Amino acid sequence: MRVLMFGWEFPPHISGGLGTACYGLTRGLSHIPGLEVTFVVPKAYGDEDLSKMNLVGANNIKIKKRTLRYRHFQKTLNYIEVHSRLIPYLDQEEFWKHTRTSSQNQTELLNVNENGKVNFSGKYGANLMQEIRDYAIVANLIAQDNDFDIIHAHDWLTYPAGIAAKEASGKPLIVHVHATDFDRSGGSVNPAVYEIEKRGLEAADRVITVSNLTRNIVIEKYGISPDKVVTVYNAVEPLDEINKQKLKKGVNEKIVTFLGRITMQKGPEYFIEAAHRVIQKMDNVRFVMAGSGDMMEKMIRRAAQLKITHKFHFTGFLRGEEVFEMLAMSDLYVMPSVSEPFGISPLEAMQSNVPVLISHQSGVAEILTYAIKTNFWDVDAMADAIYGILNYPGMARMFVNHGKTEVENLKWENSALHVKKIYDQALQKMAIH
Repeated sequence: MRVLMFGWEFPPHISGGLGTACYGLTRGLSHIPGLEVTFVVPKAYGDEDLSKMNLVGANNIKIKKRTLRYRHFQKTLNYIEVHSRLIPYLDQEEFWKHTRTSSQNQTELLNVNENGKVNFSGKYGANLMQEIRDYAIVANLIAQDNDFDIIHAHDWLTYPAGIAAKEASGKPLIVHVHATDFDRSGGSVNPAVYEIEKRGLEAADRVITVSNLTRNIVIEKYGISPDKVVTVYNAVEPLDEINKQKLKKGVNEKIVTFLGRITMQKGPEYFIEAAHRVIQKMDNVRFVMAGSGDMMEKMIRRAAQLKITHKFHFTGFLRGEEVFEMLAMSDLYVMPSVSEPFGISPLEAMQSNVPVLISHQSGVAEILTYAIKTNFWDVDAMADAIYGILNYPGMARMFVNHGKTEVENLKWENSALHVKKIYDQALQKMAIH
């Protein structure tokens, strides 16, 4: 079985859990005999781990002047075009206009560089909608040029690409929901993003969600039939493949760590409020907020207002080994997410012999027994739990020992086998029809 998979990021060039999950799943799929994955990203850098798959950068695809095969994804492209910012041409020699005529006799413009390729930043910048739209057009060409059996698109950024590939090939489309705009926005959804998500979910033959929490959102908020939505939980890379370093803290104090994007979705303000309460009760403790995001300055100001900056540290964004170095120094990991579709970082903490405190509003809470759970908004309960773990070593050891065993059973190979069954079901259904 050959899988054409579309993602937006891939290690080591990632900004969060999406790239990590894509790598873990493709690694798991690589263990299935006879299954091959071609993983497409907007921009390939050349330093990615290619041992488990064939990685294709859309930025390396030479665009030929030929007609694209599509019927229905025209509406999706038009919608993205309206909400995008135009990319200016630098000069006539560096860029040339490539036009194509659709089945509705409409014309699309695609900016191509002097080498006949589309420039992708692969980032989440001001031209994101334009890049999503261009990615879909290149995906249509990739689908024409490659032999495969099934299409797998990760998250809303790649849904138009998945639809485009389906239009070009007629092959089944699997859409993988790692988060929805309801999670990212706290309910104040971006209409353009919601529309892309809804079109992708409707076009999909099967939908994979990373938790039942997310599955319910897909069904209730997007009107998708429960029959085609299946939950496949994420997993975590084995520690022996990560080569975690053993580090000492350098301070004789307990360290409590928040590690993630500093955005509304992750609940950083509740972490700071709980930290304030704990610091009032005990002195030998420090709190670390590791990550970056649009709420970082606000969180720094709030820590200053509470007069806890002498006990609070902001590290900025951590990647790769830095994550495990931070966890190695931690006595407790806290993930107070407001709406977390899954959450891989608590699993990484448990691997590192660190007890974890997570919110009930996280998908990973559905599968973890040996994690402390509170509501994200209940900062008093959160503070009590933090105080208890830091001051009762026996309790901490219990969570560490049982948690380590629990997380070791969460393997990407098992998640991949579940995904393979979904592939088989989609192909069988298409064969019947």
